[in-house]
Amino acid sequence: MSVLVLARALKLSAIPALVASLLSGCSGLATLNAALLTQDYPVAEDIAYGPHSRQRLDIHRPENGTGHPVVVFFYGGGWKNGDRGDYRFVAEALVKRGYVVVIPDYRLYPAVSFPGFIEDGARALRWVHENAGRYGGDPDRLYLGGHSAGAHLGAMLALDRRYLQAEGLDTDIIKGFFGLAGPYAFDPMKYRSTRDIFATAETQEEAQPVSFVTDRAPPILLLHGTDDGTVYPVNSQELAKALRAENRPVRHVEYADTGHIAILLAFYPELAGSLPLIEDVSRALREFEAGTFR
Repeated sequence: MSVLVLARALKLSAIPALVASLLSGCSGLATLNAALLTQDYPVAEDIAYGPHSRQRLDIHRPENGTGHPVVVFFYGGGWKNGDRGDYRFVAEALVKRGYVVVIPDYRLYPAVSFPGFIEDGARALRWVHENAGRYGGDPDRLYLGGHSAGAHLGAMLALDRRYLQAEGLDTDIIKGFFGLAGPYAFDPMKYRSTRDIFATAETQEEAQPVSFVTDRAPPILLLHGTDDGTVYPVNSQELAKALRAENRPVRHVEYADTGHIAILLAFYPELAGSLPLIEDVSRALREFEAGTFR
């Protein structure tokens, strides 16, 4: 057994403890990234898209070529935690499939409350749309993705046209969205953990992506684990239902025996097991581009 394989085996044996640390709000992702990733591709780090210290992004891209499709991925963390550097594993999985991947930080509570983090996402998208070509990306092939609170953020940008319009963008620049375990239909006032974050929303509906579904929604892939006790699967079910009512292309996939963190960790090939998350996301992105997504 090589030293690298042995090191990976030792790190993998610590996964239960790392998952526990993730659920408690601490980051075990840095340890997993160090153990499992190669990052044998160019990364442009710590690029400012605004004046605040949290308005920074990293760009991961294929070694060669130009005109690659672009994925902007928003991570979760309950709108209170998160760091773009911890999500290199998402970028690597997609870079290896030919995508330029942008992972932005955004301001968090209590520095901002709703909709400050959504506005940061829109500002990041404006920067990406204006600058993707400098990093081998095609701004006309722009897709969004996210997990948990990041899936909420991405869905708000994809569905509530006001945020991109405030940045002078046409909302049609988003060619598709994939969301992992997003709280698309939850009432933030019901939960102590989110009540203060969303207290600035004038109504419950203002903070719910499902409230903004129209017949102009982009194609959307919704992925959820049946065992998710953090963000209940009904959120994806309700958003899928609303999209179908508007005859919009949507695919809703539920993974059996999969929880809130396990669905995210499936971006690591070593941890995916039989969970086909990377394949499902890659297939949807290809179909978004080909116009065959249903």
